[in-house]
Amino acid sequence: MLISLHVKNLALIDETEVYFKEGLNILTGETGAGKSIIMGSVNLALGGKADKGMIRTGAEFALVQLIFGITSKEQEQVLEEMDIPVEEDKTLIILRKILPERSICKVNGITISQRQLKELASLFINIHGQHETQTLLNVKQYSQILDEYAGEKHEKIKRELKEVFEQYKEVTEQLEEAVLDEKEKNREISLAEYEINEIENGRLITGEDEELEERYRRMINAKRITEYISYVYDATGYESNHSAGNSIGRAVKDLKQALNYDESLQGLTDQLVEIEDLLNDFNRAMADYQKDLEFEPAEFDEVEKRLNLYNYLKEKYGNSVTEILLYKQQKEELLEKLNDFDNYIKTLEAKKEGLYGEVISLCEKLSNSRKKNAKALQKELKQALQDLNFLTVELDLKVEREAHRITADGYDSVDFMISLNTGEPVRSISKVASGGELSRIMLALKAVMADKEKINTLIFDEIDAGISGKTAWKVSEKMAVLGKEHQLICITHLPQIAAMADSHFMIEKKTKDGRSVTEIKELKEEKELEEIARLLSGTEVTDAVLTNARELKELATKAKDNVK
Repeated sequence: MLISLHVKNLALIDETEVYFKEGLNILTGETGAGKSIIMGSVNLALGGKADKGMIRTGAEFALVQLIFGITSKEQEQVLEEMDIPVEEDKTLIILRKILPERSICKVNGITISQRQLKELASLFINIHGQHETQTLLNVKQYSQILDEYAGEKHEKIKRELKEVFEQYKEVTEQLEEAVLDEKEKNREISLAEYEINEIENGRLITGEDEELEERYRRMINAKRITEYISYVYDATGYESNHSAGNSIGRAVKDLKQALNYDESLQGLTDQLVEIEDLLNDFNRAMADYQKDLEFEPAEFDEVEKRLNLYNYLKEKYGNSVTEILLYKQQKEELLEKLNDFDNYIKTLEAKKEGLYGEVISLCEKLSNSRKKNAKALQKELKQALQDLNFLTVELDLKVEREAHRITADGYDSVDFMISLNTGEPVRSISKVASGGELSRIMLALKAVMADKEKINTLIFDEIDAGISGKTAWKVSEKMAVLGKEHQLICITHLPQIAAMADSHFMIEKKTKDGRSVTEIKELKEEKELEEIARLLSGTEVTDAVLTNARELKELATKAKDNVK
């Protein structure tokens, strides 16, 4: 459930915090007090579009923080998949900070994207505003509503259908791509054979290209290298009187002579002998290297020719020997298909036919499940609508197959047909209901779907628009029923709904330091009655109106006590 909302520097809000309770939380206030700002802040925290214009004038940033209680394993699992730590007290802290140039989303201290935030929020809260009622005007949404109602077994069929349909679609595309006339097929075969032979004739060896590049670089620079190496060889050898080899050789002889007179020179003598040996080894290595630099022109031509072949094949077939050999393998597979093209086509056609059969079978299972669940939803929804004062309502949730329509979502068209008046034929909800009626229909649907959605917190933003009197009381009773199993947060202007509150909060606009400020506070007892009275009268709150407010609150309390 939603534990608290903290808002700072957002529009007219300087800083405010509200702690919500279980059951039905009611928010009321004068027109223009800032009710939309409060709901807007919740939407913002849950990944809504941020704009620097939201930042309160004079502030550097705006901030919204929501704290939820984690109540299900599914929620914990999603948090684990996102690498978001779960607090010891099982709380989820969502923080959205709006800066002039960007916004930051954090969950339990971990920065996440807006997409991740929206995915996460969908597990914790469901917000219904007047704009959402428009989904009832979109016939394409009806199938989704029915599928959500149908539950996990139904969803499993949908997942299986989607998987098989994707396979069917892939095979169909392969068949379409494989449609070749004889001339084109022969051209493809000829090209594939040519390319395979060209790569095979290259006799490529992994790593040889790198060795050739090294040899070629050494050969092309052999003259310059020889000049350097010759000097090093002479400087460290024995042919010149001033070379290191001769100098150290003489030094060894002299040191050995001195050793005859002082045995303490043995260590130094051994060191110098070791140096002479190392220098001898080094000088011989230089001689060997000089010999390796000697090559015949034909050898250079062979290395250059071989390296050019590698570079040519890389330019045509891949950037490395591995990529070239992979290309060759792909061409061999293509050649095998082309040489046995008729059998390849038959195999694809058989696979397509088999997958089509599976798709049709799953579409039928999905359709049967929809029809079965449509009857159950129709029954529950009709009862919920009657509870909301649609006493003569008739419903028909139609599930019909559309000719030549097979998709990953099945082949059904779904329509919610309704008649709200006696004697009137049922017609699509999208063509019948008014704005106020749509709000009540959506509330009835939310009441039916609440348990299916497994979401603890539901927010209703002025869902009571366009209703009054007895209908308003029926709506409040439905809110009370929902409030027994879910946390409800509802913005309303109707006293009947306000009276049903388990917790009542008032949003009001004040002037502080010459500026307008929106605040929210919880009302208790007399203050709550005064607010209900204000909603009843619309103007002056008299003793008579207060008496009516008290009676309304008592009726609401009795109604809630009777809710099972």
